[in-house]
Amino acid sequence: MTDTAPDTDPFLEIGRKLFAGEADFIWAANSLKNLPPQSKVEIAFAGRSNVGKSSLVNALTGRNTLARTSHTPGRTQQLNFFNINDRFHLVDMPGYGYAAVDKEKVHAWTQLIHDYLRGRASLARVYVLIDARHGIKPVDEGVLETLGTAAVSYQIVLTKADELKKGELEKRIADTAEKISKRAAAFPEILPTSSRSGFGIPELRAGIARLLSERGAL
Repeated sequence: MTDTAPDTDPFLEIGRKLFAGEADFIWAANSLKNLPPQSKVEIAFAGRSNVGKSSLVNALTGRNTLARTSHTPGRTQQLNFFNINDRFHLVDMPGYGYAAVDKEKVHAWTQLIHDYLRGRASLARVYVLIDARHGIKPVDEGVLETLGTAAVSYQIVLTKADELKKGELEKRIADTAEKISKRAAAFPEILPTSSRSGFGIPELRAGIARLLSERGAL
């Protein structure tokens, strides 16, 4: 008998190296008219305001200040594009839902999000961030509907998973999987993560690396 073999998924190491390289801010767009040219595969991160999106982007890249974080919802007010290791563009999207600004701005950001998701040919996948403590809310359902209508592949990432006990997290994963089970554009695997502890970050990097490999970008 031998000890259990370690995880041999090669994309764990490929993903680590991918995000250990350069990560540079390259573009900001507040409307469809000033989006950057479609030169590389794009992978976008979407989520409600205060879901921990910027913290997750920073955790993925191992940088504390790549994406702007704030305790005030609504600080990310445009589509921010980052060049990751010259392999793909990571898109940090404005938080949808509640934001501590006037309703007209919130409506404009929300419209930008939906327009971008519907009409970007270089967009390979959207990671939709859901707070593990609360699960999918009605405002999230609207974004999932847009993604489904546009036939854009997406995957659910649970944030702040460290704030739930193991049994609670397992139930949240199961409940979330059930809610998206009939959505054709949804990738079936739910990824629990914690930007604070690093839980799930290597697996998310590996998933992105695998997707890029399938797209011929690695």
